[in-house]
Amino acid sequence: MNHTTANPLGTEKIPRLLVRFAVPSIIAMLVSALYNMVDQFFIGHSVGMLGNAATNVAFPLNTTCTAIALLFGIGGAANFNLCMGAGREDEARRYLGTAVSMLVICGLALCLIVNIFLEPMMKAFGATDDVLGYALTYTGITAFGFPFVILATGGGHLIRADGSPKFSMVCMLTGAVLNTILDPLFIFVFDWGIAGAAWATVIGQVISASIAAWYLAHYKTVTLRLADLKPKVRDCLQILSLGMAPCFNQLAMMVVQITMNNVLTSYGALSSYGSEIPLACAGIIAKVSMIFFSFVIGISQGLQPITSFNYGAQKGRRVKESFWLALGAATAISTLAFLVFQIFPRQIIALFGSGSEDYFRFAEQYFRIFLFFTFLNGIQPISSNFFTSIGKAKLGVFLSLTRQIIFLLPLILLLPVFMRIDGVMYAGPIADLAAALLAGVLILREMKKL
Repeated sequence: MNHTTANPLGTEKIPRLLVRFAVPSIIAMLVSALYNMVDQFFIGHSVGMLGNAATNVAFPLNTTCTAIALLFGIGGAANFNLCMGAGREDEARRYLGTAVSMLVICGLALCLIVNIFLEPMMKAFGATDDVLGYALTYTGITAFGFPFVILATGGGHLIRADGSPKFSMVCMLTGAVLNTILDPLFIFVFDWGIAGAAWATVIGQVISASIAAWYLAHYKTVTLRLADLKPKVRDCLQILSLGMAPCFNQLAMMVVQITMNNVLTSYGALSSYGSEIPLACAGIIAKVSMIFFSFVIGISQGLQPITSFNYGAQKGRRVKESFWLALGAATAISTLAFLVFQIFPRQIIALFGSGSEDYFRFAEQYFRIFLFFTFLNGIQPISSNFFTSIGKAKLGVFLSLTRQIIFLLPLILLLPVFMRIDGVMYAGPIADLAAALLAGVLILREMKKL
């Protein structure tokens, strides 16, 4: 059929396609992670450990922004590519317009909710009395950037679905570079402290969102009309069905982050470390590990348009080839990350400011134990996004919940009862192993069907 043979997603060699779509996706995810990493770096060297703890308390809201962006970004992109692969262009355009509108609406809603309930949120997220003031300042400012980061991140997926992964990368990269330049200027030169880091982040997000909005108004494969921007319930539900897996994965991370913050604060107070050291260390390590996960998630996102289009075009061999190539690349990167985390934990944590010997000792233990099965961490996200991209939303959602909600969350609550604060560390590798094994079983079963 003409619409499949003319589109490179249906004809170009899979390795070349995966590189073309995954590399910009990886860079876009790295940029998103670097927003937080850059703030963490400069805050650690200016405010210190309490500032690092404050950004950890605020981190669940950043995760919420990503969840919303993935819900409508990946959900919209998957439906768009499936429809384009099947030759249903008008339907594809409707999905695109609905996705754009929902990104904007949800971003504004989140900004409003956070500003109304800011202080109780920060306390619920684990802020101690010493950390609360910093958390209120940082989150109160960055909340104004939520609509922009959601549009930029979600819009990036829609831009990639249009066959422009490089533009999506440039969109995110521009904001991140600006944030990196403004951080030291606002923090050290203007002496704005943690507020300076927050304003630098917001400005970068506004620029990225502006670039994404310009592209969406000049889409290549279809012409987006004003009428398409009116959300339609049926289209929205279909977008939700295919966007739920990556969204739930992020929301699960948020729930785990909040729970972990409170458990670390509670059991840390009963240990020799105190409450703030575990809270600060866990926050830094979560953001460092996001650098690694950016590669894995970027590969899975680059896989999405390839598998969606070819599954819609009934090209099963290309679907299978793209999955195994993506999984192999993710596993290689996961193994490298495992070695780095095991060999250089003290050197990594030292990048984010100084601390006591207890601070470094806890960080080393946390790195080595909690992230022990990092080399298996490519299996679950690649498999989850694969099921979503071929329209099997229920399996995608289920797999997206396995590591965080089904395995990790109960372990975080249960193991510290017997092992105190060490129980949090051992919850990580047990959950990673269980999630990888389950994903492996389900994906092998699906491959036999294909």
